Amino acid sequence: MNNKSLTRVARTSIACVALYSVLTLALAEELRQVKLTTSMGDIVVELYSEKAPKTVANFLQYVKDKHYDGTIFHRVIGNFMIQGGGFDANYVQKPTRAPVEHEGRQALEKGGPRNVPGTLAMARTSDPQSATAQFFINVKANGFLDPVLIPPGDPVPEFQYQGETYRNVPRAELLNANKLFGYTVFGRVISGMDVVEKIKSTPTGSGGPFPTDVPKTAVLIQSATLVK
Repeated sequence: MNNKSLTRVARTSIACVALYSVLTLALAEELRQVKLTTSMGDIVVELYSEKAPKTVANFLQYVKDKHYDGTIFHRVIGNFMIQGGGFDANYVQKPTRAPVEHEGRQALEKGGPRNVPGTLAMARTSDPQSATAQFFINVKANGFLDPVLIPPGDPVPEFQYQGETYRNVPRAELLNANKLFGYTVFGRVISGMDVVEKIKSTPTGSGGPFPTDVPKTAVLIQSATLVK
């Protein structure tokens, strides 16, 4: 085989490798995007599978199981967030799997985002390890929901939180303090933020078991699908 033939083969091989890489990356991106088709329009979210892998896998499994289809945004606070994914239009709570492990700190340590406008986070009870299917979309900067990173050391020589200073606190005590876990951010809205704005502005009142913050006209998640 002469030099020209070798050059052609090399170029063809490089082109094939490049095409394969592009297709692989495209597929990976595709699997990290979900479209929420709502009664007020479409919202597309991109998921941070590298930063919060267990949380994203949990969310995608609920998408694949069609758990979110027919659920509502049952909690809408215009200067805070919109929350959904747990109740149907009759306010019947949908069954869920076991809770997913809290990954808020790990996500932040990997460079993940905080609770800023347009980000997607897991809803939970006061127990940091209680998140299952419900999620919320931040409509403003909600820094008080961010996980708190613990400084090095054991005991931690000095730690500040909400204006108070703590000194020589055992590291485990800080790592396990419920108030420091925050909420795991695992994605962001990449299309349809105008729809989020419409939802956050919808009139609210009481509904079902909830005394406040329920849209007077149900905002339905008609379907949640992987973007192809």
